[in-house]
Amino acid sequence: MEHIWSILVENIDSIGLYILVGFIAQMVDGALGMAYGVLSSSFLLSFGVSPAAASASIHIAEIFTTGVSGISHFRAQNINKALFKKLLIPGMIGGLVGAITISIVDSKALKPYIALFLLLMGIRIVIKAIRFNKEKTDIEADPDAAAKRKWIAPLAVVGGFFDASGGGGWGPIVTSTLLANGDHPRKTIGTVNTAEFFVTVVQVIVFISLLKLTSWAVILGLMIGGVIAAPIGANLVKRVPTRIMMYIVGFLICFLQARTIYLAWF
Repeated sequence: MEHIWSILVENIDSIGLYILVGFIAQMVDGALGMAYGVLSSSFLLSFGVSPAAASASIHIAEIFTTGVSGISHFRAQNINKALFKKLLIPGMIGGLVGAITISIVDSKALKPYIALFLLLMGIRIVIKAIRFNKEKTDIEADPDAAAKRKWIAPLAVVGGFFDASGGGGWGPIVTSTLLANGDHPRKTIGTVNTAEFFVTVVQVIVFISLLKLTSWAVILGLMIGGVIAAPIGANLVKRVPTRIMMYIVGFLICFLQARTIYLAWF
């Protein structure tokens, strides 16, 4: 406890910024089912944090934020149990491989490529906003329709891998793909967010085993901001102006990653 307090005191200026980043990112993630990792990673990379440290910090903080978010979604009855079971193990496998990859590869060399991946995620979110069809997404879909699809497991593996290696991607890849296929947003967002907790736990075990963690101010800031925002975001699923939020998130990610790529390559 004394160690945590000393970190807070010594890094009071920067930790307030990380709390704000964690709060905003979790509010968006709780409402849209995506973008906590992508938004947080976008900000951290633009602040000069290395990709490995950024991903490790984000996922350690996410153990707490996804845990609170999952409980909130469970209480709000936002969980599709069949879909959850289909996502769980493949997502954990993808997260394991992705965490090992970014832990052993030169993170400085990966930084511009991860920024490029996150830029593509931002563009994808903007495209989803452009194509957003409220009447379509408001349809009460068959509760078991998503779980019956054969590509759910590969989708979860890809989402878990890029979530770990890029600091974010589980939501933008998994949630946006499911929503694009007409699945009910409330159940999809709640289910994907809840499965993310278990995917995150696997990634954190790898990061703690393979990396020497020093970015505790980042971790604490993201954790505090995210935990505060998690129950609020879970209850905003039905109320948030989804299309506008997607535009804001998408353009913000594109701006931050374009800046990171420019500074890395020019």
